[in-house]
Amino acid sequence: MPFFAATFLRLPLRLLVFLTLLISANLGLGQVLEIGFYNVENLFDAEDDTLTFDDDYTPKGRQRWTSRHVEQKINQLAQVIAAMAPHTSSGFPVLLGLAEVENYLLLEQLTAHPLLRNAAYAIIHFDSPDPRGIDVALLYQPDYFLPTQFKKYPLFLKNPKTQNRLYTRDQLLVSGLLDGEQITVSVNHWPSRRGGQATSAPLRMTAARLQQRLMDSLYRIDPLAKIVVMGDFNDNPDDQSLLLLQTHTADSETFRPLTNPFLDKHKKGMGSLAFRDRWFLFDQVLISPAWMPPNGGLQFKKARIFNPHWLYTPSGRYKNYPYHTQKRGRFLRGYSDHFPVLLQVENPKN
Repeated sequence: MPFFAATFLRLPLRLLVFLTLLISANLGLGQVLEIGFYNVENLFDAEDDTLTFDDDYTPKGRQRWTSRHVEQKINQLAQVIAAMAPHTSSGFPVLLGLAEVENYLLLEQLTAHPLLRNAAYAIIHFDSPDPRGIDVALLYQPDYFLPTQFKKYPLFLKNPKTQNRLYTRDQLLVSGLLDGEQITVSVNHWPSRRGGQATSAPLRMTAARLQQRLMDSLYRIDPLAKIVVMGDFNDNPDDQSLLLLQTHTADSETFRPLTNPFLDKHKKGMGSLAFRDRWFLFDQVLISPAWMPPNGGLQFKKARIFNPHWLYTPSGRYKNYPYHTQKRGRFLRGYSDHFPVLLQVENPKN
């Protein structure tokens, strides 16, 4: 599969070199960067989009969703993002993948929030064919990351009974320069477990195979490619779909298995969301071997789930679950039903 058959951003070579040097100079010495992912749980506006099934999130819909709710939701999300990485050089995740966002205008509202203005986030987003109209996106800080190419890749699924196409979120692939190094970030939101884990598992395996093909195309160009695969995979790190990305396969000589730093956390019972009194770790960030020591440049340091006490539901039936925005049509003033996940990288030579 050709990588980035269409280039959405091309820069003159001289400008590219200048910006690379400028970014490297801004980073300075001994600085730590964090890359994150956050399923923000139903970030909808209050308008009815006649092309999607977003009716629940309208003033007359099941959630009684109004502009006041949208404003409150964005305020809550901004608080979370602003608190994620205060100890880093930029004070925010330099790259932040998002899932369950309805449109670009909501991302503009989010990034313009007073708590996030110092981050100066820019946005990469495409509309996807998901029936509810929810998409993935990538926020990035231009002072630290220079995107050079980005494209969405559709996931073609079929209903096993009717053979009709099932529409879902695209996979977003972004290449660019982070600390002067070429990296590629993939943002994912794989098919849900609706209908049961076993019934829906083949859909996520199809998503994993698409992701594997995209990475394989990168490895063919550069066997030492620095790749970050993030997302809400709707599977745990030890489920077959994620294991596919972490093991050698017979159908590719160039594919290099990813490292999943969240596998150990899952084995310890940690999670990013809870359901029926059980924790699941669906939100993960995986990395290619080039991020691991002793390879040069940026190196993986550690991974973490961002779950301070105020992100837990304080009371009631769902006490100690992630603090939902709404539940069963009731607005709870929470944040999201998922915790964010973060990956810390550092250049030891700086």
